[in-house]
Amino acid sequence: MVEDTDHTVRSVGTALEALREVAHVPFDLVILDLGLPDLDGSEALKMLRGITDVPVIVATARDDETEVVRLLNAGADDYLTKPFSVEHLAARMAAVLRRARSGAGEAPTAGVLRVGGLTVDPLRRQAELDGVRLDLTRREFDLLAFLAGRPGVVVPRRELLAEVWQQSYGDDQTIDVHLSWLRRKLGETAARPRYLHTLRGVGVKLEPPGEGSRGLEQAR
Repeated sequence: MVEDTDHTVRSVGTALEALREVAHVPFDLVILDLGLPDLDGSEALKMLRGITDVPVIVATARDDETEVVRLLNAGADDYLTKPFSVEHLAARMAAVLRRARSGAGEAPTAGVLRVGGLTVDPLRRQAELDGVRLDLTRREFDLLAFLAGRPGVVVPRRELLAEVWQQSYGDDQTIDVHLSWLRRKLGETAARPRYLHTLRGVGVKLEPPGEGSRGLEQAR
């Protein structure tokens, strides 16, 4: 039982009940089963993300790559493929809660970070691009702030997993999905990057527009 790990558990049987609960109770974590009787689980996840930034672990019987990407795109922090043991669930819960609390409890970086037209305020957890505020999820902000604190530095993916996701190992797919979200909100694409540059097999760096192309010219 999850209660045996000192968690207080509240359980509901439908998506609408879940949304009502989350809207009125400050939960630390939500475990969302996609097999809901009243609403498609991925739609419930999107609705959940519309009202709260609480960490969400999705439980699903579907384990194909397309489905995993769809769930991460919809806002899941992690996922579990059925069947799974209580011990496995408890370990995933501990990891997600550890990452969430680490992000919330970190001492903010001194001062506002500025990279070209991008401004990141770690204290207020706000980011702007050319004066327009960006609507970022918790993980998107953490990733952007971490990279903005190291402008022009290529950060290895392993370091991103360790520092942003608080994981010693993991799937690069998670990083790629969040980078894709960030690029969309920064008005760029992987093929035509402005701020976010991926060096295949090496890592990711954030730098002002034009810096990357000048660096390429100097390297020739």
